[in-house]
Amino acid sequence: MTSSPSPFQPLGVALLRASLGIMWIAHALLKLFVFTLSGTSDFFTSIGLPGFLAYPVFAVELVGGIALLLGIYARQVALALTPIMAVAAWVHVPNGWVHTSAGGGWEYPVFLLAASVALWLMGDGAAAIRRSDFMAPQGRIPPKGPRRGEGVAQ
Repeated sequence: MTSSPSPFQPLGVALLRASLGIMWIAHALLKLFVFTLSGTSDFFTSIGLPGFLAYPVFAVELVGGIALLLGIYARQVALALTPIMAVAAWVHVPNGWVHTSAGGGWEYPVFLLAASVALWLMGDGAAAIRRSDFMAPQGRIPPKGPRRGEGVAQ
């Protein structure tokens, strides 16, 4: 038995998309207003990354967050942002689970990474400005249960 999707599913996806966009924007603005871009660059250097990467990472997080919020190629943007949050999770793993730990924990970056992948899998949601199937998952997941002729009396 296959259940049909809820008519509210596109609204739920749009809520996820907008929330995720706001979080990406907040993540970028943290680099600008709290740590400063030069401070972020120094931090990148201290963990072995090239310091100059702080600037494009800030720009990609900000522009990507805005694109998610507005629903502009949201699937593709969510997928493109995943490497940034994967590196952030890798950086925070030694700090432990709780994000309030010294240096921040890994659960916040991992959640944003998972939410970005989920959005890529689910689609743009309602009220998206621009959509595309480019790099979108294709096909259908077959329903669970026995296939015709397997384990079912006919």
